[in-house]
Amino acid sequence: MTVQHPLPRVVALAAVCRCVASTMRLLAQRRVHQPRKYVGRWLRFADGTRGRVYRETVVDRPTPADPCVLVVAFRLRGVHGRGHAVFRWVSWFNTPLFVGFPGFVSKLWLAHDDVGTYRGLYEWDGAEPAEAYARALWRVLELVSVRGSIHYHVVPDMRRDELLRDPHLQDPVQPANQGAWWRMVGAS
Repeated sequence: MTVQHPLPRVVALAAVCRCVASTMRLLAQRRVHQPRKYVGRWLRFADGTRGRVYRETVVDRPTPADPCVLVVAFRLRGVHGRGHAVFRWVSWFNTPLFVGFPGFVSKLWLAHDDVGTYRGLYEWDGAEPAEAYARALWRVLELVSVRGSIHYHVVPDMRRDELLRDPHLQDPVQPANQGAWWRMVGAS
């Protein structure tokens, strides 16, 4: 994996502001939805952790021409016990910070795992826009996250629903990244 780093603060702020404006248009057009199809499902990862989907967000848009899956992970600073339930509720208000980014298709919000890591499992149209989003999001997440806990990984040529049906499609050959935090190995 290449070295990851956030966008410069000014660039990230401008991208988030454009996203919020775009999100307002999408909301006014009633193109943002919160289906419950995957809510409650547990996703297991190659590092031995698992997370429960607590929310799903999708945008009405054409089928992606260049689909990819983006997985983002972070650990919240100073959040314990009931604070996690508060975060999950408050996180609903974060929707304007991502649905308006170019290429956004969907997001599964995963509750914290046994080591306190939250994940977002996204479908995106284009690996470059997905990475640009992750690097802008980093600047928002760093305000509330444990230093060094923010990571992202893009899985190219993959639809979210394909991944959920058969996680082995990520790498049908024996993967070199068997214990990777981002590599989904099962869903139930």
